[in-house]
Amino acid sequence: MTIRKKISRVEARNMNPLTLAFIGDGVFELYVRERVVLLNKDLKPNDLHKNAINYVKASRQSFIIEKLEDSLTEEEIYIYKRGRNMKSNTVPKNANMLDYRRSSGYEALVGYLYLIGSIKRLDEIIMMSLEIIENRKED
Repeated sequence: MTIRKKISRVEARNMNPLTLAFIGDGVFELYVRERVVLLNKDLKPNDLHKNAINYVKASRQSFIIEKLEDSLTEEEIYIYKRGRNMKSNTVPKNANMLDYRRSSGYEALVGYLYLIGSIKRLDEIIMMSLEIIENRKED
């Protein structure tokens, strides 16, 4: 998955972190949907959707970034923290504020890597993320 024209790191760093999170949410969702379909080819769409939710909800993304933080570069931590610290006017009804902020930071990082065209690193982070969720002990 790539975009036709990447933007510069400087341009991406200067974007509103919630804008980065907006694109990152869509990018992560697409990776998750692909993974769920490839692992469960015979499921009906509604069951695929239920399966995908286990990856994309705020509490799971918060858990992912907590486990990934030591694997991030200084630049990636900077982007994550900008997204995490950005104030938002909404919080999903099924998420606490801390999980929501961490998940926004995670999505901002994903969006940033996607927009600058760092697809190899994006793939690495998302594959680690998927493995973290898949290896997680259920609550």
